[in-house]
Amino acid sequence: MQRYHALDCIRGCAILGILLLNIVGFALPSAAYLNPAWQGEPSTGDVWTWAVLDTLAQLKFLTLFALLFGAGLQLQLPRGSRWLSARLTWLALIGLFHAVVMWEGDILLDYAIVGLIVWRMLRDVPSTRSLFHTGALLYLMGCGVLLIFGSISDPEPSGSWLPGAADLEYERFWKVTGGWEAIHNRLDHLSSSLMALASQYGWQLAGLMMMGAALIRCGWLTGAYSTQHYRRCAALLLTVGYAIALCGVVSQWMLHWSFRWSGFYLQVPRDLASPFISLGYAALILGFWPQIARWRVSYALQCVGRMALSNYLLQTLICTTLFYRFDLFMRFDRLQLLAFVPAIWLVNILFSILWLRFFPQGPLEWLWRRLTRLAAGNPSHRSSLR
Repeated sequence: MQRYHALDCIRGCAILGILLLNIVGFALPSAAYLNPAWQGEPSTGDVWTWAVLDTLAQLKFLTLFALLFGAGLQLQLPRGSRWLSARLTWLALIGLFHAVVMWEGDILLDYAIVGLIVWRMLRDVPSTRSLFHTGALLYLMGCGVLLIFGSISDPEPSGSWLPGAADLEYERFWKVTGGWEAIHNRLDHLSSSLMALASQYGWQLAGLMMMGAALIRCGWLTGAYSTQHYRRCAALLLTVGYAIALCGVVSQWMLHWSFRWSGFYLQVPRDLASPFISLGYAALILGFWPQIARWRVSYALQCVGRMALSNYLLQTLICTTLFYRFDLFMRFDRLQLLAFVPAIWLVNILFSILWLRFFPQGPLEWLWRRLTRLAAGNPSHRSSLR
């Protein structure tokens, strides 16, 4: 299968960018992920860090990764149904292990479950335009469900939004101590996540995958258009996306992160802005790819993108070791946590470059492919798609 170097670079940016928000999920209580006022009135530095990251990064790199995941499904279609089913089933099992044993913030299981449904839709929708429009509609349906949840939710904040001292101490205990207590809590979190996937997030994830597949079909994600086209797209998409995102950020700040508004209604501007901003980031790279391709950092990002699965799990291993095994959980605020990010990025980059110097694939990519071949019976590339 042909490699698209720009696509590897974009995927590398997505994997590294995800850590900007995940570092909060690792190092602070779960309530802090969306609510900077989880302990009461936040400091000025904490608020500004939240505002900048919410505008530039929150959900944007996850959205970009979902679009690329859909693009990958489209590229894998010629391998046949047995290959795709086996590949996604093994990804689900890897994600389940990650979610239960390592960290409750896993995305792999969600992607695998939705992917098992979406790849059949990609196979059966011949029109690229229809595929993109259907994906956009599904994404908007997910946003609509979020508004419905807001209208029926209890206006009083729950412990997951404003945790008490006992809640915080217990979360710190099971994360730092680990063992069966941690597994039990991760299973509870997994149950809630799967319910959210079925009722709301799954619509958005499926929509993004379909849009990504449509964009790979028409050649947009492979750099088939002119650099001027991508630069114009980047300017338009980022302008629209940032305008929508800023409205949500300013509104949450003015409302002091009220539970019903910030927990539901004002998540919608972020959700609406994210596809525009994510595609704007991709368009920036594609529009300046002739220049970017000459930079040394471009090769490093390509290596990270080629080892996306290994690097995603490596980030979990590093962060859980740092914050749980070395008892650094709840020791830093948002701004201070950003100091850890470049160091972890450097580990991702060096690991990827050194590994790919000796091997054609990342370690988990090799294992995933090997298990897929065994499960699929190594079918011919010409196997039927139906």
